[in-house]
Amino acid sequence: MKPPLSSSSSSSSVLRKPRHLSPYLFSLLAFIVFVAILYGEDFVCIFNQQLQLGPDSTRSFSGTPGLVFGVEKKREKVLPFAIGKTDPGCDIFSGRWVYDESRPLYEESECPYIQPQLTCLEHGRPETNYQHWRWQPDGCDLPRFNATLMLETLRGKRMMFVGDSLNRGQYVSMICLLHKLIPEDAKSMETFDSLTVFTAKEYNATIEFYWAPFILESNSDNAVIHRVSDRIVRKGSINKHGKHWKGVDIMVFNTYLWWMTGLKMKILRGSFDDEAKDIVELSTEDAYRMAMKSMLRWVRINMDRKKTRVFFTSMSPTHAKSGDWGGVPGRNCYNETRMIEDPNYWGSDSRKSVMDVIGDVFSKSKFPVTFLNITQLSLYRKDAHTSIYKKQWSPLTPEQLANPVSYADCVHWCLPGLQDTWNELLFAKLFYP
Repeated sequence: MKPPLSSSSSSSSVLRKPRHLSPYLFSLLAFIVFVAILYGEDFVCIFNQQLQLGPDSTRSFSGTPGLVFGVEKKREKVLPFAIGKTDPGCDIFSGRWVYDESRPLYEESECPYIQPQLTCLEHGRPETNYQHWRWQPDGCDLPRFNATLMLETLRGKRMMFVGDSLNRGQYVSMICLLHKLIPEDAKSMETFDSLTVFTAKEYNATIEFYWAPFILESNSDNAVIHRVSDRIVRKGSINKHGKHWKGVDIMVFNTYLWWMTGLKMKILRGSFDDEAKDIVELSTEDAYRMAMKSMLRWVRINMDRKKTRVFFTSMSPTHAKSGDWGGVPGRNCYNETRMIEDPNYWGSDSRKSVMDVIGDVFSKSKFPVTFLNITQLSLYRKDAHTSIYKKQWSPLTPEQLANPVSYADCVHWCLPGLQDTWNELLFAKLFYP
């Protein structure tokens, strides 16, 4: 049995057999040092930004220079329902209209869900050019609307449009784009006061519209009788409507036109049931800001950012003043069959100050909201309104009949038509944000 080595003999053994650094390891270490020297400042900068800003801080804005039009938070994780992404250099809201003989995406007569206020051909419109325009973004293409993908995505889910009659038009457009894939006995549409529900039974899916023109509670909330000239909005009242929105998977909000009274907005502090009502007046912008903050607060509390998506559709323009586009003074969209070709056109009825409010409030949102900037591209389309080609709910007077300009609807849009493009943009941002 050999005696154990002494510490001195062990030390001398180590000294006698020095270890040499592997040439491969030396090369690797040298490369790491080189990279650290070359890019170290960039790494430090990126690391510091992440510490200061967090994953939700980066935002992209798109639209007319000097105005915040689109606010969409970019997150490290993929947004729910996304299956790809749009080229970072592609702004799908900036582009031009291209005449396309393959349009429309469906026929007016094939979709029984279009309200008679929007069926322009049925009510005598003599030409169909307004149906054939396709939106072409600059430098890229919109993904083709895929009804099968949309329906499969909605399987077992709820999609809801919340807002005014313009949002209802987009809602109906979505149903028209999808319903042909669903057997007649497997679909239905029902209305319950402010809520309209289209059900695709085989998919266990619903597409819904909820009438709330101010998002908050107001004296215009009756879905049928709501033509109130003295409009009052109740502060802090979003839960009055919001209780009907819980459990929705894809939400599409809009609100704009009802705020445009030309006067200060009346805001109720308290309840509509109070005998003595506490009402204050705010500027349109301040009142609108109040509503946007309430909406985003509701979204943050009630929507699951890991499973749900929220969209906000920007203001739908009107074409009530032909002088805006160099037309005959005193006229409007009546008899207009050509679009506006000036790429910088902006009508007086579309308030940029409201867009500024949207940009400011949304940029501070803690919940990712996808902004559908339909304003500029819709501004060109003075040809696409229902004008006089719609159901008139009250008999027209002889004076009106003698002057069609007096009763032309330059707010709403014919279907099929412009609002199908809004849904193509929604489709693009849902699946390729």
